[in-house]
Amino acid sequence: MMKYLQKLGKSLMLPVACLPICGILMGIGYALCPSTMQGGDINGIANMIGFFLVKAGAALIDNMAILFVIGVGVGMSEDNDGTGGLAALASWLMMTTLLSVGCVTTLMPSIAENTDATLAFSKIANPFIGILAGIIGSTCYNKFKSTKLPDWLSFFSGKRCVAIIAGVVSIIASAILLFVWPIVFGALIALGNGIAGMGAVGAGIYAFLNRLLIPTGLHHALNNVFWFDTIGLGDLSHFWAGETSADVAWDLGMYMSGFFPCMMFGIPGAALAMIQTAKSNKRKVAIGLVASAAVCAFVCGVTEPFEFGFMFLAPGLYLIYALLYGIFTVITTLVGFRAGFCFSAGATDLLFSASLPAAQNTWMIIPLGIAAFVVFYLVFRFAIVKFDLKTPGREDDDVEAEKKVVLSNDNYTEVASVILEGLGGKENIASLDNCITRLRMEVKDNTKVDEKKIKSAGISGVIRPSKTSVQVIVGTKVQFVADEMKKML
Repeated sequence: MMKYLQKLGKSLMLPVACLPICGILMGIGYALCPSTMQGGDINGIANMIGFFLVKAGAALIDNMAILFVIGVGVGMSEDNDGTGGLAALASWLMMTTLLSVGCVTTLMPSIAENTDATLAFSKIANPFIGILAGIIGSTCYNKFKSTKLPDWLSFFSGKRCVAIIAGVVSIIASAILLFVWPIVFGALIALGNGIAGMGAVGAGIYAFLNRLLIPTGLHHALNNVFWFDTIGLGDLSHFWAGETSADVAWDLGMYMSGFFPCMMFGIPGAALAMIQTAKSNKRKVAIGLVASAAVCAFVCGVTEPFEFGFMFLAPGLYLIYALLYGIFTVITTLVGFRAGFCFSAGATDLLFSASLPAAQNTWMIIPLGIAAFVVFYLVFRFAIVKFDLKTPGREDDDVEAEKKVVLSNDNYTEVASVILEGLGGKENIASLDNCITRLRMEVKDNTKVDEKKIKSAGISGVIRPSKTSVQVIVGTKVQFVADEMKKML
C-alpha cells in the first residue's frame, strides 16, 4: 500500500510543478489590483496588469483537479503512456457530469430540497475526484491495453478500448458516489455544527480537519459551516462585510486567523527541513519544488503545491502537518491575533484584511510566524530523519552510487538480454517499469531469479522489496536498457 501511495505521489509531481508560479502570479496580481479581491472598478494600467496576472494564475489553480487527472492518469500507467491520461480525462468528464447538481437533481428531485446534498454535489469537481479519475484511467490502461476483441470489433482492440472501459467503470463509480458523497459531506457538516461552539479548541479541531481533508476535497463541507452562512456562522463573509465580534455570536475571525502563521511561515520552515534533509545529489531538485511552493504559500496562501508534493510520499508526516495547523489555530485564537482572508491566508490577504474593523493585533504575525517557522522546521526535520520519510529529494531511486554503475558494455540489447535471462525469462515477468536508475519488475516466480547472472551484466545490485518485486540497479542508462527489455517482452 505504501509503495502504491509513493508511486501516486510521484505521479502528482508533474502537475504540482505547474502550480507555484501560478500562485505567485496571483499574489502579485492581487497586490497590483485589490479590486480583483475586494470588488470595485478596475482602472489604470497597474490594475489591468494585476487583473491579467490574477486570471493567468487562476487558469491553472482553479483547474488543479484536471491537472491531477492527467498527471495521475499518465504517471500511474505502465510506460507512462498517454492513453492512460486520455482514459482518465474521459473518466473525469463522465463523473463530474453525472454528479453535477443539474444531473443529480434530475435523477433524484428530492436532492434539490436538501441544501447539504446540493452543496455536496456543487463541490464534486475537486482534487479527490481528479485523482480517482486518474487511478481509474491508469488502472484500465494497465489491465486492458492488450485486450484482443473479435474480428468484427477489432478496431476497438488494445489501447482503443481503454477509454471505453474507463467510461463504464466511471459510470459505476458515479452511481456509488451518488449515494455515498452526500452522506459523507452531510456528516462533516454535522461534525462542524458539533464543534462550532467549542471556542478556541473547536477552531483548532476545524483547522486540523480542514488540512486533513484537502486530498479528498471534503474540506469544502467544513468550510461552508465555518466560513459561510450554512448554519449562521460565516466567519469569512461577516469579517469582509466590515462587522466586528459585537455583531456576531462568536469571536469574529477565529476560524481564519490560525492559517496565517502556518501558511506564511510554517510551510517555509517545513520546506527548509525538506531541503536540508534531501540527498545531496537531489537537493537542487528539492529546492526547485518545495522552495517555490513555500514562496507561493507565503505570498498568497496557495498551499496545494507544497501539500500534494509530499502527502502521498509521507502520509504520516501529512497527518502531523495537519495537527500543527490545529495547534497553532488554538494558540492564535487565545492570544488575540485576528485577520481574515478572501482568497487564502497569505501575505496579500493579511495586508488587505488588516484595515477591516474585525482585524486585531495583526503585528503579532511576526512572533507567531517565527514560532511557526521554528516549530514546523524542527518537527519536520525530526520526523523525516527519524523515520526516514521519502519526502521530495529523499527517494530510494536516486542514490549517488547508483549513478556510477558501469555496465559490462554499451550494447543495451545484450545487457537487457542478460538481465532478462537472470530474471527467469520473459515468461516470468509480470510487469516492468523503471525510475531514474533502476529497473522495477514484478516476477511470477522469485525462485527463478539468478542474481549472479544479472550482476554479470555489470549491475551493481539486485534488491528484493517483496517476494514478487525485484529492482535491478542499472544507473543513469536505465532508460536505454528498459526500452530494449520492453521490446523483448
